[in-house]
Parts: sequence; C-alpha cells; structure tokens
Amino acid sequence: MSKRIIVSSLVGAAVISGVAAGGLALASTTTPPTVENSSARYTAPFDGGTGSVTFTADVNDDSGVRNMKVIAWPASSKLDPTKAELRHVDSATCRSTSPTASHCTYTLKVTEEEAAELDQGTWYVSALATAKDGGTVFLPRAATFSVTR
Repeated sequence: MSKRIIVSSLVGAAVISGVAAGGLALASTTTPPTVENSSARYTAPFDGGTGSVTFTADVNDDSGVRNMKVIAWPASSKLDPTKAELRHVDSATCRSTSPTASHCTYTLKVTEEEAAELDQGTWYVSALATAKDGGTVFLPRAATFSVTR
C-alpha cells in the first residue's frame, strides 16, 4: 500500500471522527423546551349542548415547537401518567407565535351523558412538549381544574 493511500485514509478517519464527535457534542447541547402560562378549565354542558375541558400553554424552544401531548385525569383515580405514556395520547393544537414559540390549546368536548359520569373534584392535566430538535419536557401536573355539577 502506498504512503499516499495510508495518509489519505488517516486524514479521512480523522475528519469522520471529528464530524461524529461534533455531532455528539451538538446533540448533547439540546435544551428542553419551556412551558409557561398553562391553565385548564372545565365548562359543564347545559341545555342539550356540549361542555368542554380546555388546556392552554405557551411553549418555547430555540429550535421551535414540534407538538404537545395532553391528557386530563381525575386526582381520585391515582393514575399519574408517565412521560412514556404521554407519547400515545391526544395532541394539542399548537399555533406558532414566533420562530421559537407556540401557543398550544387542547379542547375535549363533553356531552351531558359524559359529564354525568365524570368524577367530581380535582382533575390534573399532564403534558409533554416536544421541540423540533427532539428536546422534551414532561409536566406531570401542568394544570389543575375542578369538575362540579
């Protein structure tokens, strides 16, 4: 094997190693998104109409916001959803307010029949926000609301 091929191979290996190391360094600097101004409310249905559970939050990340997963659950159930479980629930609708921020809203319609079966009392909303760069933040209790009849 000629010296030129060995040197070229070593330079190529060094470049590839440098690119791989740089890629790992970039991947490790991913910061999680932030969630602010989260709130939830329950509106009971009346006169044959529908009610709703609504959750809103502002999500920020330097790479932008990919999505937000949301689930509401009664405190009395002791469910306590995990980050992994939230990957498989409903998504909020996120509207971009800037290149790095979105306002996310989740609305669940509730019929009178469904409302009659809801546990009364305190409910929690769990949320999982995901940035475009893959960073995530899990909020086991992003908001609290009450269900009354």
